[in-house]
Amino acid sequence: MALFSRAQQRPEHSWLAVVALSIAAFIFNTTEFVPVGLLPNIAASFDMQVAHTGLIMTVYAWAVTLFSLPFTMMTARFERRGLLACLFVLFILSHVLAAFAWSFEALLVARLGIAGAHAVFWAITIPMAVRLAPEGKRAKALSFIITGSSLATVLGVPLGTILGQAVGWRTTFGVIGVLALCILLLLLSVLPRIPSTVSGSIKVLPSLLKRPQLLYVYATLALVIGAHFTAYTYITPFLGEVGGLGETAIVATLFVIGMEGIVGGIIFARTSDAHPTRLLIMPMAVLLLCLLLLHTLSLNLVGMLTLALAWGVAITILAMVLQNKVLEVASDASDIGIAMFSGVYNLGIGGGALIGGQVIMHLGLPMVGYVGSVLAVLALLLFCVLGRKLWLKPVRKPLV
Repeated sequence: MALFSRAQQRPEHSWLAVVALSIAAFIFNTTEFVPVGLLPNIAASFDMQVAHTGLIMTVYAWAVTLFSLPFTMMTARFERRGLLACLFVLFILSHVLAAFAWSFEALLVARLGIAGAHAVFWAITIPMAVRLAPEGKRAKALSFIITGSSLATVLGVPLGTILGQAVGWRTTFGVIGVLALCILLLLLSVLPRIPSTVSGSIKVLPSLLKRPQLLYVYATLALVIGAHFTAYTYITPFLGEVGGLGETAIVATLFVIGMEGIVGGIIFARTSDAHPTRLLIMPMAVLLLCLLLLHTLSLNLVGMLTLALAWGVAITILAMVLQNKVLEVASDASDIGIAMFSGVYNLGIGGGALIGGQVIMHLGLPMVGYVGSVLAVLALLLFCVLGRKLWLKPVRKPLV
């Protein structure tokens, strides 16, 4: 009981609470992306092809897309600290099921449970961090959350991959569940009660859908995330079969991509106000270049690690820039705006994983980077046609 009392007495603005949310973001992103490093192991345990086991990425991501908006609206009036605790309980129980999954279908059900928690988690966590941070520190609070999620690819995914390769992928999911329980206790001890702002009302949807800037952000997000995950979902088998790299080199590549995500977060926090357009265009161009060079540079470890440096920075900056734009354009409905962002983001993940799987089956594993680059080209063309006019346009919110 004292645990709850101390949390309720904490001040509304607290960097400690923001850090705790960042740690929560770490565990959620770890479980979302850790299958990237374990697909071959999961496929072997169920006697399946890697291209088919990629469904655990697609089903998860598309479930988040379907759940984000309705679940966020259903929980719009819930007090945020209590809601977050409930999400973690669902998250933990789903990991127990994943650890003991007796079939691929049971694993998919477990992933659906995690996706349900994920759908609401991202819709409420970023607005919570912005509210908890001191006045005028929105970009810094956002960078904390993105840094936490980036650490998932720096530490969570590589360590989860190493653990899964050594003692089985089920152990990885079990350990994530135990860590999630520890994080839940941390959140309960440092988060204050955070009343809902009721920004999740369905009445705001028509207003959001009338905002061209917001629609442009979502379209660009779907394209760049789809481009990224067409190749990244299958990076482990790609590096092993196409690049001829060993397990240690593959884990090192995953680590570098994640590590540069932190660098991307630092760049965003320091330059987002001064160079808003440059921070959108340059990472898109770098992402395109990385996908085009993936096949060639994967044949050499130094070349692949160099590509990983640029790739990790580019995709992180893109996610942060687009997310920050949503907070700006939909500041009067941040929960719904971020729920839609999360849904579109995961639409890109699922679409990319599905496209990559089809490419592997019909064109071959070496082609995933080239096909992903087509989506990156479309994102750049969309900026030339629409984004140039919309990106810096003053925000005007229609009346609901």
